[in-house]
Amino acid sequence: MSPEEAAPPSPPPNPRPSRGRANARIALAAVAGAHGVKGELRLKLFSDSVESLSRHETLFVGGAERRLLSVRDGGKSAVARFEGISDRSSAEALRGMLIEVDREALPPLEEGEYYHADLIGLPAADAAGDSIGTIVAVENYGAGDLLEVEMQDGKRSLIPFKPGIADLEDGSIVIDPEFLA
Repeated sequence: MSPEEAAPPSPPPNPRPSRGRANARIALAAVAGAHGVKGELRLKLFSDSVESLSRHETLFVGGAERRLLSVRDGGKSAVARFEGISDRSSAEALRGMLIEVDREALPPLEEGEYYHADLIGLPAADAAGDSIGTIVAVENYGAGDLLEVEMQDGKRSLIPFKPGIADLEDGSIVIDPEFLA
């Protein structure tokens, strides 16, 4: 792996995707800590099930390619074992690191579906086409996706990603400014 492909030691909570690069990666989970003493990792999933991880034989853990040996539902999280991580200290050292997959390894999207990483970095405008800002994050606290918009003055606002409030149209997000805080 070249130095350009290596992830930084402390990745940001909402990394920007590498648009247009063939080796773009999508985060599927983050390491929440160690589980037990044999090197298992407790994971915070960014999807709704462990199947998003189990369908991949190889994943990137903190930027390093690793073979997934096992993954199981751990209640509110998932528990995974990766090749080369065999003790609690090694597992704990990965706390906060992202579990990623190459973009090309993801299943194709259906009509109306999207990956959160595809929304980050998109321009936001009102219905007249006037620029509002940029989408800098996508959050979901259980009631649906929220877009975090960084306005041109640097302020940020969360807005529901719902039809009529925020719509994905032709590579940008069209926002009803009435919903901006």
